[in-house]
Amino acid sequence: MTSIQLTHRQLIEKCLNNEVLPRTPVALWQHFPVDDQSADNLLAATVNFQQRFDFDLIKVSPSSSFCLKGWGSEDKWTGNPEGSREYVKFPIMNPEDWKKITPLSPKSGQMAGQLSVLDGLVKTFAKDTPIIQTIFSPLSQAKNLIGRDRLIAQLRLHPEAVHSALKVITQTTINFIEEAAKTGIDGIFYAIQQAQYGLLTEDEFKSFAMPYDLLVLETVQNLWFNMLHLHGDNVMFDIVSSYPVQVINWHDRQTQPSLAEAQKKYKGTVCGGLKQWETMAYGTSEDVKLEAADAIQSTSGRRFILGTGCVMPVIAPYGNIMAAINTARPTK
Repeated sequence: MTSIQLTHRQLIEKCLNNEVLPRTPVALWQHFPVDDQSADNLLAATVNFQQRFDFDLIKVSPSSSFCLKGWGSEDKWTGNPEGSREYVKFPIMNPEDWKKITPLSPKSGQMAGQLSVLDGLVKTFAKDTPIIQTIFSPLSQAKNLIGRDRLIAQLRLHPEAVHSALKVITQTTINFIEEAAKTGIDGIFYAIQQAQYGLLTEDEFKSFAMPYDLLVLETVQNLWFNMLHLHGDNVMFDIVSSYPVQVINWHDRQTQPSLAEAQKKYKGTVCGGLKQWETMAYGTSEDVKLEAADAIQSTSGRRFILGTGCVMPVIAPYGNIMAAINTARPTK
């Protein structure tokens, strides 16, 4: 069967099954600032992005606040070239405020809007292209309710209060995923931001993150394509490599392990190979081709999806995006 005959879905399925592929799967994703504050605009922007570049999967990228505004977090677009928004109001200011975190309905507010985005994407692409919804881990959500540094202090000084809120955040997240699954998505893109040795100890991560992560991931075991995003430097790869997901994505060009090393530690598929800033945003198309070819060679083109270690900046040039695609699809 030739690459032209394979749909994106079939190619990803074969990749996850460690089969010999006619070409390397490729997927880049980005934020859609301003548009991500409207369900209709986010849907239109995501559809346009996929129709323009025809990636092998669609990673749906709402703003990180889509699941938090019901608890009082506020953010704004300030021009960050990554496309992410800046938090300007944190509802948790003291330990007692964790009690304000009560269950939210997935059918209200921006979460309801996100469900409509997924419904529209599934109706447009799901037959041929896998769709995965971004889900932020409970601890990552807690960080955006109080701020990163204050969260670390709180979990050390007031662990019971933080745990109490994390339980509510976890259940609210599970409730949203259950509704999202009904739209027909193929899995989730599960973003973990605190599995970094510069932030937490292993014991802290295993206490405040891992139990809640596993509860969330248990919810998606009936979905076939779940990707874990491990954010940051000096990451706890060995710990999260035991998580029940099909793919792990991390900043492989800036922190250990390398792609080849990761494939020895982890039996699933790895995703990455391209630097989001130095190469995709500020490099040349030749830089992209060389880095992409190196990544493909280092993995022997097996159990590998070419992408960036994190979200692609919105300023990435068209030519660089096409260079990544054309390196993965040399016959196109």
